[in-house]
Amino acid sequence: MKDLRLGVDVGGTFTDLVALGEGSILTAKVPSTPSDQSEGVMNAIEASEVEAGAVVALAHGMTVATNALLERRGARTALVTTAGFRDVLEIARQNRPSLYDLAQDRPPALVPRGLRFSVEERMGPDGELAPLDSASLEAAVAAVEEAQVEAVAVCLLFAFAHPEHERRVGEALREALPKVYVSLSSEVLPEFREYERFSTTTADAYLAPKLAAYLGRLAERVDESGGPPPLIMQSSGGVTSVDDAISDAAGCVLSGPAGGVVGAAYVGSLGGYKDLLTFDMGGTSTDVAPILAGEAQTTTETVVAGVPIKLPMVDVHTVSAGGGSIAWADAGGALRVGPHSAGAEPGPAAYDMGGDEPAVTDANLFLGYLADGTELGGEVVLRRELSEKALAALGEKLNLAAEDVALGTVRVANAEMTRALRIISVERGLDPREFALLAFGGAGGMHACALAEELGMQTVLVPRAGGVLSALGLAISDIRRDYVSPYLSPLDEVNAEEFERRFAQMEGKAEGDLDAPEHTRRADLRYGGQSFELTVEADSLEKLEHRFHAAHEQRYGYRMEDEAVELVNLRLISTVPVEKPKLAEPGARGDTGAGEREANFDGEWIEVPVLDREEMGEGSEVEGPAIVEFRESTCVVRPGWRGVVDGVGTLVLEKDDG
Repeated sequence: MKDLRLGVDVGGTFTDLVALGEGSILTAKVPSTPSDQSEGVMNAIEASEVEAGAVVALAHGMTVATNALLERRGARTALVTTAGFRDVLEIARQNRPSLYDLAQDRPPALVPRGLRFSVEERMGPDGELAPLDSASLEAAVAAVEEAQVEAVAVCLLFAFAHPEHERRVGEALREALPKVYVSLSSEVLPEFREYERFSTTTADAYLAPKLAAYLGRLAERVDESGGPPPLIMQSSGGVTSVDDAISDAAGCVLSGPAGGVVGAAYVGSLGGYKDLLTFDMGGTSTDVAPILAGEAQTTTETVVAGVPIKLPMVDVHTVSAGGGSIAWADAGGALRVGPHSAGAEPGPAAYDMGGDEPAVTDANLFLGYLADGTELGGEVVLRRELSEKALAALGEKLNLAAEDVALGTVRVANAEMTRALRIISVERGLDPREFALLAFGGAGGMHACALAEELGMQTVLVPRAGGVLSALGLAISDIRRDYVSPYLSPLDEVNAEEFERRFAQMEGKAEGDLDAPEHTRRADLRYGGQSFELTVEADSLEKLEHRFHAAHEQRYGYRMEDEAVELVNLRLISTVPVEKPKLAEPGARGDTGAGEREANFDGEWIEVPVLDREEMGEGSEVEGPAIVEFRESTCVVRPGWRGVVDGVGTLVLEKDDG
């Protein structure tokens, strides 16, 4: 194979690779290496036996930035701001997300108060109110130098509209401290709302040194192997260069999940399914997302590890329910699952790597959904006896048999994932019954039918490459850049020439940054007095109001056509599309039956057929209860479901209500 496009996705448990070329797909799966994710990337490339000279593009999705936020292991960071506004990060919006949770702990700010410094200056909405005081600037630079930080965020009032003072502060810091990473809010997020701007910029500074160190190692290793410079998945669902990823570190916090959503949208569209709820269940967590009209949805209202990041990100909701999620008994004697995970090391009890607490994978193995002796990632062999032992030990604390613990573990995990799917559908004004559920990830296919039943969904899609779909999404992702221009104005007062000039200015910048990009115009709008916006297509100024009313009604169930509409931001998405492969599924290759085994459905043990997905092909059918074993995953077809393999290799399951 030649002219290969590689996608390598690092998960909490496994690192997946997909190679696309000459109309075929090659896959590999190896255990992740949490201490240095680049090692797992190179291991996956080695396991695929792909020749470096045949690779024309390598796209990578990672969890480095996400983990740094979750674990609070980013760079030692300072903040320089306008005098009197050091505490914006603490004051925030003065709201309590869980109003009645008296025990809720608020995550600490990324920058402690002792590392926040100020300068005397003041910008207003119309320009300079007080000049930047040179003495205070010198004092702030000296204080930052004495603090021995690795990064500094500069966030001055109204810098999104008037960045002159902020740029001077940035120049002074960069000149005095050339080894310290400097993030300017006017470059990271040129939008109004000081708290979100402060939060996003401090996150960018906090993450950049760690991301730079990791991506530097990765680029060096790939170069030594003879491969092309890696492209890095952004949270927005497009890839960019290593240098651009480092300069937009806050925009990489959902790098891993974004690839899966892109892959799901592509595979679903190939089969004619444009409206989807995606369900990506891995070893550590589950990611869910809506896809409308074949497009992944983005949002600027994402909170990661308690940190608001107001950058375009794929609208993904994550819960701590994965194959490695640990089952345990709380103080009241109730069965709980997660949030703690066994991870890649030591993993579930069945891995025989030192873990002795039962995880969701152990429950699935005990219930017969996974086969005893199943090999994962080429290095892990599942042992049912160890799962049973761990489940029985927990059962003693709960006064339950091992079987009941296993069934309960699956039900509790399913309940958590069902809630997640409701959040991205019902709470977005979407009826899940009108969507198909596309399941992927190593464990997605085992739980998909049960979740669909809970939500009243009739169709479940399990792609052929479902176990490595995030890596597939990386391999087909377009190069992307996002731009924003604040434009606060009543919509009926917007000047058409100025509207066009702003977009033309952003398009000119994009054409300087990218090679022959394609542009998509969007705008943020709101009703007067609202504190939130909705984003709509902005190819025509005349259509903005109608589109906003329709979007508001879909999201919130009502519209207010008598209220004035305000324009807030203009946005530009610029992409360089890559050629997408056409997936085709041949006919059945042989005997699809891989045998039978006992599996437990709703407390009843049943002898069910086991089908080999590698031998199935277009037109191959399955009727539940049954188990379909894919190369990298397993699909459990519950009673009352039947399915067929379509022309692009997706197992399409339908609920039989008759």
